[in-house]
Amino acid sequence: MVIYILFIILGFLLLIKGADFLVNGASKIAEKFRVPTIIIGLTIVAIGTSTPELMVSTMAALQDHADMSIGNVIGSNLINLFFILGICSTIKPLKFQKETEKFENIILVFATVLLLLFGNTDNYKIDRIEGLILIICCILFVLYNIFMAKKRKSDTLIELKECKEKNISNVACITNIIIGIIALKVGGDVVVKYASKIAIIAGLSEKIISVTIIALSTSLPEFITSIIATIKGETDMAIGNILGSQIFNIFLIIGLSSVLAPINYSIDYNIDMCFLILGTILFLFFPFIGKKHYMTRLNGIIFVIIYLIYLLYSILKVII
Repeated sequence: MVIYILFIILGFLLLIKGADFLVNGASKIAEKFRVPTIIIGLTIVAIGTSTPELMVSTMAALQDHADMSIGNVIGSNLINLFFILGICSTIKPLKFQKETEKFENIILVFATVLLLLFGNTDNYKIDRIEGLILIICCILFVLYNIFMAKKRKSDTLIELKECKEKNISNVACITNIIIGIIALKVGGDVVVKYASKIAIIAGLSEKIISVTIIALSTSLPEFITSIIATIKGETDMAIGNILGSQIFNIFLIIGLSSVLAPINYSIDYNIDMCFLILGTILFLFFPFIGKKHYMTRLNGIIFVIIYLIYLLYSILKVII
């Protein structure tokens, strides 16, 4: 048991460090080519910080651990929405951009409801066709961001810092990305393998392991990135990272995982999905309740409390 835990810790370290390398390399390339901030938050950083979930879920799907594959995504989205955004907004109220209020929040609600519908089909399975639909939605979401970015004024472009930073080698950036991908792949394999062993030994279901421990650990990149962004006053980056991560978790990760191997959906996840849909709807209305265009500290406290209730519910369900 102890050796399994040590391997899981090693896997998590590889996941986190791999994500760090990947985001670092991608962000520097974005800076060199003057990519708009919104693209970094909603796409590059979001995809980079979601890569641990991608690796864990795809490896789980290929290794016939469907509960862990989909549970990791649902658990990560719950943590991203309730816990990470909740903590960030208690540190500093998060201001919503008009595009986020009108479009991106609605896209998140759509993605979450679509996942619930696909999971509750007649055979309770997310098959390859539904996976392809999710991947198409992912492509459309990326195209949406590119289209919206072109409408932004030039002052929303990333400010290049120093000449030295401008001259960062493309080779160095690409090397960081490759190292990150390799570390994430290996880390994902290790986590799935040894978490499954512990679940069997401890008599716990893969669902509980995936929606709590693994989901929390694979969400660390989003957590660290968003907290730092909030402290530095980059609230757009914090919101963009979390929103983008949740959307990519559903469209890209579940889509790709189900294309590789159709995912059996357990109806036990419907309760978790109800928590998630409740959160996305609340998040949709936050900009219009209380202080306009903001997620306030009170909103953040509410979200953290909801997540703690969910966590308590998950633990009690196993004990009872």
